[in-house]
Amino acid sequence: MNDRTKPDVDVPVEAPTELVCTDLIEGSGTEAVPSSTVEVHYVGVGQMSDIEFDSSWSRGATTTFPLNAVIQGWSEGLVGMKEGGRRHLAIPADQAYGNNPPPGAAIQPGESLIFVVDLVSVM
Repeated sequence: MNDRTKPDVDVPVEAPTELVCTDLIEGSGTEAVPSSTVEVHYVGVGQMSDIEFDSSWSRGATTTFPLNAVIQGWSEGLVGMKEGGRRHLAIPADQAYGNNPPPGAAIQPGESLIFVVDLVSVM
């Protein structure tokens, strides 16, 4: 898994109206639950702009966080995922940042977010 490279992100033409989770690679390790802290590699692209706004691969390091401390689309979208897996998340704006994206982020107000996430470990 550590030898995986940054994936391309398939951005849908239409904005999702509900959270859509698609396993690209099925993991076989520990499964993430709502109270898990996870270590991930990810890339995020704005659905309207088709612009990459964040990528742990570009920073050269994984990211670790508790699932109960991130946007709703991640909190719900990574539950049930197993270590070693890769998942595509299409997150509607109301489960991301809505009309209030983080200042300085390349995310437009009301923009849906598309991620590809590799689950490295579950703690």
